[in-house]
Amino acid sequence: MPADDAAALPTILDLEASGFGRGSYPIEVGFVQASGLPFCSLIRPAPEWQHWDESAQSLHGISRELLQRHGRPAEWVAQEINQRLAGQTVYCDGWGHDYAWMARLFDAVGMVQRFRLEDLRRLLNEEEAARWQSTLQQVRAEAQLQRHRASADARVLQLTLQRVKAPRHQAAA
Repeated sequence: MPADDAAALPTILDLEASGFGRGSYPIEVGFVQASGLPFCSLIRPAPEWQHWDESAQSLHGISRELLQRHGRPAEWVAQEINQRLAGQTVYCDGWGHDYAWMARLFDAVGMVQRFRLEDLRRLLNEEEAARWQSTLQQVRAEAQLQRHRASADARVLQLTLQRVKAPRHQAAA
């Protein structure tokens, strides 16, 4: 994968959630398409979504009040994601959680997800997987992100993938 060939990069998705475990739900979805086009939306919690974990809020900085004020209805978010990602295989780094949260979103609005969500690790060979964490830390440091948010995290993951897939002489440059 040439370092300057963004079209060769897959769409990467990230979710922020109300917490972890039973009862948690997605509160923000962000992705960066192969073209580099980002999408991000806060998700207004459905009335039955009550779980809230203050430690999760301290990580992503999104309050329940912010979601009520600025979040989009879950149905709009699901429709928008489906429209933009239909037929694609989309990758995430927290598949176990992200898959469950995405299913919760689509189940809540009675829609069928029209894209496939896969674990980013499936794209890595053994050598690339060994370099993943250190490369991710380097890309995060270079990006100097002030917020832990879904679309920014998705872009960092996409840039990290690009870097670990680059030939070794380009990755060092």
